[in-house]
Amino acid sequence: MSKSRYVIGIDFGTDSVRSVIVDISNGEEISTHVSYFKRWAEGLFCNPEKNEFRQHPLDHIESLEDSIVGALKKVNPDIGDNIIGIGIDTTGSTAGPVDKNGMVLALKEEFSDNPDAMFVMWKDHSTVEEADLINKVARSWGGEDYTKFEGGVYSSEWFWSKILHILKKDNNVRKAAFSWVEHADWIPAILTGNIDPLKMKRSRCAAGHKAMWHASWGGLPPEDFLERISPLLSGLRDRLYTDTYTSNIPAGGLTTEWAARLGLEKDIAIAVGAYDSHMGAVGAGVGPGVFVKIIGTSCCDITVSLKSEIGEKLVAGICGQVDGSVIPGMIGLEAGQSAYGDVYAWFRNILSWPMKNLLSSTLDKKEIKKAVDSILPGLNEEASKINPGKNSLIAIDWLNGRRTPFADQKLKGAILGLTLGTNAPGLFRALVEATAFGAKAIIERFNQENIKINQVVSIGGVPKKSPLAMQILSDVLNMPVKVTKSKQAVALGAAIFGAVAAGTYKSVEEAQKHMASGFETVYYPDKNNTFIYNDIYARYKKLGNMLENELRK
Repeated sequence: MSKSRYVIGIDFGTDSVRSVIVDISNGEEISTHVSYFKRWAEGLFCNPEKNEFRQHPLDHIESLEDSIVGALKKVNPDIGDNIIGIGIDTTGSTAGPVDKNGMVLALKEEFSDNPDAMFVMWKDHSTVEEADLINKVARSWGGEDYTKFEGGVYSSEWFWSKILHILKKDNNVRKAAFSWVEHADWIPAILTGNIDPLKMKRSRCAAGHKAMWHASWGGLPPEDFLERISPLLSGLRDRLYTDTYTSNIPAGGLTTEWAARLGLEKDIAIAVGAYDSHMGAVGAGVGPGVFVKIIGTSCCDITVSLKSEIGEKLVAGICGQVDGSVIPGMIGLEAGQSAYGDVYAWFRNILSWPMKNLLSSTLDKKEIKKAVDSILPGLNEEASKINPGKNSLIAIDWLNGRRTPFADQKLKGAILGLTLGTNAPGLFRALVEATAFGAKAIIERFNQENIKINQVVSIGGVPKKSPLAMQILSDVLNMPVKVTKSKQAVALGAAIFGAVAAGTYKSVEEAQKHMASGFETVYYPDKNNTFIYNDIYARYKKLGNMLENELRK
């Protein structure tokens, strides 16, 4: 029998769920398995033209089981026998309606094909009007501004915006929904058998950053404020929650049913859930002064501050500051960009449109896929040959709205300086530079509030795939950019919380010393490029300010 003990980190992404088995003594990733959401992959229940993105809870349940079982099949049986805990992260805010028993409505026959009865994904921006209303009331109603710990601007990507949108839109769901759950709360709840919406342990991370929860006003915003936003929210607060929990706390133990389905021991610890970016930052070694960028389809930025240092300071324009949302005992601060890798994917899709739509009858599907898959690597290689400042183009990176600074999902992107000589590599480089400029604007927002940032760490798909994007980021920020050694730093962070919840380590910081990822690459700024980019960045800001009103239309 193995003498080592292990935990499983489960990372729910936008397209799939990944399970990673981790040795708690050293953070070694023993096995991993990815399971893709079948219905999501088919494009079901989504309408991109209306910015509607929904996921069926069956996708989550089926892929959860498949990913864990798949990871266990790749290791010796004695490793499975020595798994002592599970940590879970999800995207967010991803919220869904439930009945009195805690069942997501889409799991009931009468709602099985109704997108409004499913989880409303973080990237669903059909709720812009509701976010605008929340912001208007928060600033004008004459009482406490309940957005002040959310950066002072409430987003369409967040909890209350999504709920209100569905309540307005779908009368049947409104009547059937007793309460609402975050995906980060629901997955630990089903594994522990505690899906009662009034009893399940709710995530401090999700509640504090996306639902305006704060201890100083007794939990969620009060009833009179919510009713001022809309009568449709009347009474809902009492059917949600008051208490929240940090992810070092167990949500409960694995049920007999799920233990049998997964091939694990009953009652192993299941940590309270949190968002992927926050747990990923822990896996990457976040601490005071460390700024972790989780760069994938979008980008989430996470850092932490000691309570003694941040005091009563409010950082305006970010995605919240929450006690214990990242590391218990510290203030977690979140920012981000609504599109990062998605910007590059958008350009790839533009270039591949003729192949997919005009040549599909003459070209083999495998040939088309091979060609499409080669576009981004080819663009990276060619764009790397273009010197900074030699490109007349400047792009604005708000193709999916702006998350930080100062959330505004109505904004759209722009490309300026096009000529008849503009080519695809030049356009691509301008888009990469734009995402780096967006990152610089976020760090400037923190610097303006005297939040110290001493180093930048990047994790996710883009840092592993695009040296060009990381070098440009380093040049624009004029800071070294470290890339983690772990390919699964987000799941690793979830595993760290699983180890703490299981009682192996007394604190997240202690667990990080043993389990957090090291670094495989460090990109250092080229001072000549930094000088050039300072000028281009100034133009980026100037053009963004000039165009904001037009880009909201």
